[in-house]
Parts: sequence; structure tokens; C-alpha cells
Amino acid sequence: MRELAAEKIPVAVACRVLGLARQHYYRWLRRPVTWAEITEAHRANALFDAHRDDPEFG
Repeated sequence: MRELAAEKIPVAVACRVLGLARQHYYRWLRRPVTWAEITEAHRANALFDAHRDDPEFG
């Protein structure tokens, strides 16, 4: 969304095209990412990488 806004595309238009509600986007934008979410993302990436490198492993 920020990339679209940088290209002068209004948030309202981008949300409409993507099928998102503006309120939810702004609420998500205000809420900081928690350490638990960051940890979960790192674990998911590690599992994905392990499976990609060796499909029989994961």
C-alpha cells in the first residue's frame, strides 16, 4: 500500500481495487508488530527454506 501511495495512487482507490476496507488498513497501520509475530514469521521462513532445500526433510 505504501508503494502505491508513493506512486500517487490514493489509499481509497488502492483499497477498493484490492478489496480491502480502508478502516482495517489504517487500524493495521497504527498497530505495531509484536515480537511474537516477528518470531513466528522467522520460524515460518526457516521451515519454508528447509522444505525448499530438502522436500523430504519438511
